[in-house]
Amino acid sequence: MLYLYLDESGDLGFDFVSGTPSLFFTVAVLAIKGEERNRALHNAVRMTIRRKLRGLHGNGNAELKGSRDSLEMKKYFYQYARGVEFKVYAMTLDKRKAILHLLADKERIYNYLARLVLERLSFSDTCVRVILTVDKSKTKREIERFNNYVVAQIKSRLDPKVPLEIYHRTSHQVMQLQAADMFAWGIFRKYERGDTEWLELFREKVGFESVCLK
Repeated sequence: MLYLYLDESGDLGFDFVSGTPSLFFTVAVLAIKGEERNRALHNAVRMTIRRKLRGLHGNGNAELKGSRDSLEMKKYFYQYARGVEFKVYAMTLDKRKAILHLLADKERIYNYLARLVLERLSFSDTCVRVILTVDKSKTKREIERFNNYVVAQIKSRLDPKVPLEIYHRTSHQVMQLQAADMFAWGIFRKYERGDTEWLELFREKVGFESVCLK
């Protein structure tokens, strides 16, 4: 079983004159093989929330968030996650160098970045099932278009006998998405602020990361 968790950091705003959008936008996929490892990552998030966050944000709303949680919180989480075998793959868009290409269709560029990231994964030894879980932030129509686009891309590289499932869930529903958010933010932060302190801690888990300029 191959579990994939897709999340992003930054925004796709382009009004640099009157607004304050991010300069970069990162799409990341956390890839983990096997039910046992997947459960272990779930438990790493759950343990951190239970021991460190519930008193801060309330029992019903506590979840890890890269843009909000302190470096010390991230370190605490990673002491549990570090022993789990997984990889993070990411592509970051430099919006200042690509603005003319992107103003017309933000949905299309999101899907394109997701495809670039997924192209970096190997599906050659996937023999049971692939489950892609995406952070839920799209309309019903956008979800349908995303699924059609991604399914076509993955299935072209996947054994026809291997089923592919795609789910759109909130990070509150799926704890592994919270982990993906933490790592996506670390890579985004490298480009947005030149801050690599968190990234350096989990760099051993980065399978690929690069910048897309257009």
